Amino acid sequence: MPVISGKQFIDRLNKLHPAVWYKGSKIEGPISEHPAYKGAIRTKAELYDLQHHPEKVDRMTYQCPETNERKGLSYLRPQTKEDLTKRSAMMTEWAKKTHGMMGRTPDYMNTAVMALAASAAILEDQDDDFAQNLVRLYERASREDLSFTHSFINPQANRSAAYYESDHHPVAARVIKKTAEGLIVKGARLLATEGGMTDEVLVFPSGGGKQSKEHAFSFSIPSNTKGLSFLCRESFAPGDSAFNYPLSSRFEEMDTLIMFDDVLVPWDRVFFYHRPDLAAKLFNESSFASQALHQVVNRQLVKLEYLLGLAQLLVSALNVSEYQHIQEKISELIIGCEVISALHQKSEHTAALDQWGTMCPNLQPLYAAICLNSKLYPAYIEILQLIGAGGYLTIPSEEDFESEIAEKADHFLQGAAIDGKMKTALFRLAWDTTMSSFGGRQTQYERFFFGDPVRLRSNLYRFYPRQHMMDEVLSFLDYRN
Repeated sequence: MPVISGKQFIDRLNKLHPAVWYKGSKIEGPISEHPAYKGAIRTKAELYDLQHHPEKVDRMTYQCPETNERKGLSYLRPQTKEDLTKRSAMMTEWAKKTHGMMGRTPDYMNTAVMALAASAAILEDQDDDFAQNLVRLYERASREDLSFTHSFINPQANRSAAYYESDHHPVAARVIKKTAEGLIVKGARLLATEGGMTDEVLVFPSGGGKQSKEHAFSFSIPSNTKGLSFLCRESFAPGDSAFNYPLSSRFEEMDTLIMFDDVLVPWDRVFFYHRPDLAAKLFNESSFASQALHQVVNRQLVKLEYLLGLAQLLVSALNVSEYQHIQEKISELIIGCEVISALHQKSEHTAALDQWGTMCPNLQPLYAAICLNSKLYPAYIEILQLIGAGGYLTIPSEEDFESEIAEKADHFLQGAAIDGKMKTALFRLAWDTTMSSFGGRQTQYERFFFGDPVRLRSNLYRFYPRQHMMDEVLSFLDYRN
């Protein structure tokens, strides 16, 4: 099967009909038509359609030599730096379609599955079949153009080290039984963004060797597996109007809790179980972190550039560009974009082959970029809030410009060389970016993307190579003496 179209994605999703709970009710009709999901599903469909665009097909896909079919470039296992650059251009194409606002576009997990499958030999330590299961997942996913939600996190019912959980009624999902057919899993997992709107659910443990044996398992199963269900938060898309809700009506990705009610995971879907050491090895020795962060930082750069463009439009609409404090704010955005861009480019230029023969972006500049972005993004949101100031507090709606007061609204709300309706559209976009529930979720999302920012910085401290810098200083001291 070649790369799928948007219609194929929607049809396949509706046919799955996963068990999704929203505000106390199970979604019964096509999930693609449900108000909490339809905006993001339609946007994802547009991403898939880009793979068939006559002028973009070579930018979005590659021809598989084994099958002679075209596959999505996000599934490409890079073997050269040119492969990385080509894949990055494809990821930028998708990211620009959403201004970087959708953190779980298919390329994120496609890249992760590729990276993990490339080092699947690690799993042979438990079972050769488990290693092959992971390879087969990658091959099937790239062949059928599958999409994934995933979970690395257990629910935090009690963070005390002395907390004990009942075996009969676990909170965090665990393997409660082994059968001839497979593993029986019971409990819950966080944080499945886009839960219910993907083909499969991919589960990996977080924490590596710190996981207990019962929680150290990994598998991928269809979203409509018996006993599997998704519990949604409230939607942050209050309406369908692209004028009133320009971002949330299109890009609102539902976050869900995954619930396992005695779910059977067939053996051919299992990658490992009861092996915290394999969880640690798979993440530490594979190229997962560098490949996934390559996609993440690419998307975050597109998002920062969007914030810069939006900020400058606000400045122009208000005609405040001559103020030095405004120039300083815009300069902060420029500096952030340039730094993140430089770090991303460095990761590609200093890439190297790993032990599995995969070309890996340099992890250290990517770690630096994501650590920096967790601070930059909230600060830049505040800059946008300060530029718009009190203008955010009196933004009318699309309906006002279609009513009998439309002429007055257009007159009184005008900006510098911009009419009232256009200025209102601009401010509604800035509001949806910075102050709506959707915008608030985006800020929190970027703060904690890829994990606890304090822990990420600790990883950077532990693993960043700097012995040669210390040696330079010591050499200088020896010279002086």
